[in-house]
Amino acid sequence: METFGRFTSMLLHALETREPTVELFDSFVDHWKSITNYYIDTTDDSRPVRQTDIPWHLRQMLDILVYEEKQQAVEDTGACMEYLLQHKLLETLCTLGKAQYPPGMSQQVLLFFSKLLSQVQKPLLQLVNVYRPVQKLICLCALPGSQTEKEEAQFLLVVCSRVKQDPHTLRYVLQLPDQPVSSTLSSDQSESSMQASSRGTDPPLPCGPIQSESCLLRALLGLTKSQSTSVCLKAHESLLLLCGLQAGFSGELLSTHTQLGELLAVRLQDLYSLLPMEDAAELQSWPHTPWSSQFSHLSTDPSSQSVGHMINFFCWLDFLDHLMRQAPQVLSVKLAVCVHQLWLVELLQPQLLDTCEQVVLGSTSVLCATVRLVQSSSLLDQLVHFLLRSDAAQPLLRRCDHISDQISMVSLCLVEELLQKPHRDVLDVLVLSFLHTQNYLSPPASAQEERQTESGEDSEDPEDDPFFSDSLTFSDSPHPPPPPPPGPQTADDVINSFLCLVPVQVRSSQLLQEGGYETYVHDAHTLVTECQALSLSWDWPLTPPPLSLSSGKDSASFFEGHLLKLLFDRLGRLLEQPYELNLQLTAVLSRLSAFSHPLLHEYLLNPYIHLSQSSRSLFSVLIRVMGELMQRIQQVSNVSERLLNTRRALLGLPHDPGLDHLTLLKGVIVLEEFCKELAAIAFVKLPQDQD
Repeated sequence: METFGRFTSMLLHALETREPTVELFDSFVDHWKSITNYYIDTTDDSRPVRQTDIPWHLRQMLDILVYEEKQQAVEDTGACMEYLLQHKLLETLCTLGKAQYPPGMSQQVLLFFSKLLSQVQKPLLQLVNVYRPVQKLICLCALPGSQTEKEEAQFLLVVCSRVKQDPHTLRYVLQLPDQPVSSTLSSDQSESSMQASSRGTDPPLPCGPIQSESCLLRALLGLTKSQSTSVCLKAHESLLLLCGLQAGFSGELLSTHTQLGELLAVRLQDLYSLLPMEDAAELQSWPHTPWSSQFSHLSTDPSSQSVGHMINFFCWLDFLDHLMRQAPQVLSVKLAVCVHQLWLVELLQPQLLDTCEQVVLGSTSVLCATVRLVQSSSLLDQLVHFLLRSDAAQPLLRRCDHISDQISMVSLCLVEELLQKPHRDVLDVLVLSFLHTQNYLSPPASAQEERQTESGEDSEDPEDDPFFSDSLTFSDSPHPPPPPPPGPQTADDVINSFLCLVPVQVRSSQLLQEGGYETYVHDAHTLVTECQALSLSWDWPLTPPPLSLSSGKDSASFFEGHLLKLLFDRLGRLLEQPYELNLQLTAVLSRLSAFSHPLLHEYLLNPYIHLSQSSRSLFSVLIRVMGELMQRIQQVSNVSERLLNTRRALLGLPHDPGLDHLTLLKGVIVLEEFCKELAAIAFVKLPQDQD
C-alpha cells in the first residue's frame, strides 16, 4: 500500500507540468469507479472493508481534492470537486456507510467526511449536495451499540468547527424542519430564494417558534456519556463551539428552534438523581471542579461510585456554567431558564419542602455548593429568583432556625454563600427592603423630649450606663439599660462599645496571651474589601437619609425581615447552641456588617442609635445575651480556669478532659471573639465613613 502511495505522489508531482487538471480528473474518476466496481464484482459480503482497496481509493480521492484546490483561484471550483458534487458522491458514500457494506464501511465514510471538511478550505456546508449527506451521517452517530464512537466524535467536532468558521451554516447542520415559502414573499425575497436554489443552496429559513430535537444535539449529548475520555471530551468541545457562536442569529436559532436547553437540563436532572444524599457534608463542601477534569476520573471501580457520581454532577454543572458564560445572551438566558424549571423547580423544590430531614439536608447541601460554584450571570439570576422569590424561599430561610442543628447549619451556609454573590437582589430582598423606612429609630430628639416631658420620664445619663465601663457588672435583670443617646461619636467610641460589652470576669483571650481586636483587623479589611467590590456597581447612597419627624411613628409595624429576625433569634440563644453553629451564625452577621450600605452600617454597627419601641438591633441583642450570660455564669465555679481550659481544647492544646458546662463556656468564648471581630470591622469601615 505504501508503494501505491509513493507512486501517486510521484504521479502528482509529474503532473504539475503536464495538464494537471485533466490528469487529476481522470485519476479521481478512476478511483471512484474502482470503488463502485467493487460492489459489482465482489461476491464476499463478509469481507471487512479494511481488507479491500476501498480505504486506499478514498484517501487518494481526498488527496486529489486537496491538491486541486491549492492549484485553483480562491473563487474557482475544480473539476474533481464539481464531479463529487454533481454526481452526489457523498450521498452514495453515506448510503454505503449506513448499510455497513462491506463491514466497517461506516468508519471509512466518517473518516472521509471528517478529512474532506477539515482539509478543504473552501466553504462546503452551505452546498446542498454536501450538507444533505452530512445531515444523514449526523443522524447515524451515537446510536445504541455503535462501534465507531471515536470516528463519530471527530466527525461531529469537525462539523462544529466548520460551523464556527461559517456561522450561517448552523441552520443546515441543525436540520431544522423545512417551511413552505409564503406566497406573500416580497419580490426581493423571492428573487433571493431562486438565486439560492440555482447555486445549490437552500433559501434562508423564516424564523418562528419551532423546536426540534436536532440529530446533531442528540448525538453530541449521547457522546458526552461515552466511557471513552477522548470521545467525551470532543463531544463537550463540540457543544461549546456551537453555543459559543456570536453571530446574531445563532443564539436565536439554538434557543428558539431547538430543545438544547431542555436536553442539557434533563442531563443535569439525571446526574443529580444519582447523587449520594447521605454524604451531605461532602456535597456541601465540594470544591470547584472544572468540567474537563472528569476525563481523568472515569472509573468503573464500584468503591468509587459515589465519588464518581459527585464528580459527574459537579463537572456537568461547571460545563453548563461555562457554556452560559460564553453563549450569546439570548441563548444563555434560555439555558438558565430551562435549568431553573427542570432542575430547581421540578426536582429540587419538592425535596427542599420534604418532611424527611435527610432529604432536606442533602438537597440544601447541593444547593449551597451550587450557589458557591456558579459564575454565569444568567444562571445566578435564576438561582437568586428561586431562592428569594419562589415557593421554596420562605421555608429555606426559616430553616436557619430549624430544630435540626445540621439543617440550621447548612441553611446559614446557604445564606452566607448568597451574600458572596455579585447580585444586588440578595441584600435588597433579604435586608434592605425592610430597613429603608428607618422605623427602627425613635423620632428625633426634640420630639422624644416632648413625649418624655409629657409622660414625666427622665432622659438617661450616659455616665450612669454600666455597659461602657471596664468594671462592667450586670444586675439581675436580663434586660440592661440602653446605650447612650446619639451624638458625635468617634471610631474609638464605637470600637470600645463592642469591646466593653464582654464583662471583664468572662474575658479569657488574654489568659492564653491572645491579642485583642487588632488580631481581626487584617481579616476584617479583607472582608470589607470583598463586600465593597461586590456592591461597587449598585449605586448605594453614601449616608443614610435624614431623619424626619415621622420616623418611628410606625415602629409598632417595624419588621427587621425574616433573615435578620432569624439571625437575632439565634443570636439570643447563642449560649445554648453548638459551637460550630454559633461560628456559622456569627460569620453571617459579620459579613452583613461588612457591607457599606449606610442603613446596614447604622443598624448593625452603630451602638448609639435610639431604637424605637419594640425594635432591636445587633447591639441591643448582644446586650441582652450578656445579661443572660451574667446570670448563668453564676452557676459555674472557677470561671476563668474553665474558660482557659475550654480555649485550650478548641485550639487543640493539652487540656483537662470531662468539662461540664461546655456549651455555655464555648458560647462565652464565641461572644468575646465576635465582639472583637465587630470592633475590627468598625475600625476598618469608620475612618472611611468619617472621611
